[in-house]
Amino acid sequence: MPLHETSSVVDPAALNESPEEFLIFYSSRDEEGKMWCPDCRAVENIIKATFDKEDGPTGLIVYVGQKPEWKSPSNRFRGAPWSVNAIPTIIKRLRGKEVGRLVESEIEEQLSSFAGKAAV
Repeated sequence: MPLHETSSVVDPAALNESPEEFLIFYSSRDEEGKMWCPDCRAVENIIKATFDKEDGPTGLIVYVGQKPEWKSPSNRFRGAPWSVNAIPTIIKRLRGKEVGRLVESEIEEQLSSFAGKAAV
């Protein structure tokens, strides 16, 4: 299934209503389309390859902001309901509830098995 993207400004609570099984939190892109976070850039192709498969899981990319916005303790994704404290982060959901997450280097190491687990 293809990856979808949120608009640049999204209400974190509204993500509860999205149908995608996975939420993928990335740094925002600059005017050239490049993410400022090197860890996000490092896993971008792995994530794309995993989610772009025809029988792959559904994923929604959520951009957390430019570096100053993300580094702020009041960034809207740092608090409830998602409590994202590092990027990239992938949250797996089942019926709207979080059932697991991968953060930073865990993504490269575990994404294949994490995304491949059948929802129960």
